[in-house]
Amino acid sequence: MRISQSMLSNNMLRNVSNSYGNLNKYMNQLSTGKKITRPSEDPVVAMKGMSYRSQVSNVEQYRRNIGEVHNWLDNSDDALHETTQVLHRLNELAVQASNGTYENTERESIAKEVDQLIENLAEVGNTKVNNKFIFNGTNTNGTLDPEGNPMYPITKNDDGTYTVSDNENDVFVEVSAGTRLKVNTNPTAVFSQDLFDDLQAFAAALRDEDIPDAELSQHIEVIQGHTNQVVNERADIGARMNRIELIENRLASQEVTAKDMMSNNEDAELEEIIINLTTQEAIHRASLSAGARILQPTLLDFLR
Repeated sequence: MRISQSMLSNNMLRNVSNSYGNLNKYMNQLSTGKKITRPSEDPVVAMKGMSYRSQVSNVEQYRRNIGEVHNWLDNSDDALHETTQVLHRLNELAVQASNGTYENTERESIAKEVDQLIENLAEVGNTKVNNKFIFNGTNTNGTLDPEGNPMYPITKNDDGTYTVSDNENDVFVEVSAGTRLKVNTNPTAVFSQDLFDDLQAFAAALRDEDIPDAELSQHIEVIQGHTNQVVNERADIGARMNRIELIENRLASQEVTAKDMMSNNEDAELEEIIINLTTQEAIHRASLSAGARILQPTLLDFLR
């Protein structure tokens, strides 16, 4: 096979071009810190990278969802804590009023305090977090009356009575793959219609002079029953808080693992890149020097 000058020149140009390509690849790896900058460079790395990135993205979204769960549970627990304190005060008033030593004016004073405590319970039941009712089931934005005005979960009527919404649908938030956690508290188990009816009946009994003090003691058991319901709901919230902490710890471990796998798949070893780049630079200089010697001398070289 005859080797011509043009063949030598073309081969040298092709090799120099390939050398420039390798230099460009190593320079990109060094500047980006990644093994590849285009999927075509290594489709396997690119496909695995997409999978790992999706996994990391999902874990991060679940952790944001857990933040929303904490918001619901913490505010619900605070509201029920206040509700428990109010019911304890109502129980104290019922005990005081039933001991047979209070006059009608004193009973009226107790009744006025009971009225204020009932209004406070209604305000707690209408608690909003991020402009959402947390004790109204899935109807977190509230409903509208026939005139188009927004209605609260607990509404005080013109006659002084209270009307409680009956939305019992639970609100769920996905906290991990296939796991949806209930974040709200059943409103009818805490702020039920019976609660307000019973408390207003207690206030009315205090104002009724025909009812002896001894008969007021029957309201003590009723109030204690509502208190036990609130305590049970707080215990349920506590159990869910403990569970969400376990899920949060598991997600933190999954996030670390996923990011480590993604780093191993995509990130380049800087020490290796620097060595490869230095080696390629030496090869490139050698190829340019050899090419200059292989090319045939021109007429200008003889005129020197």
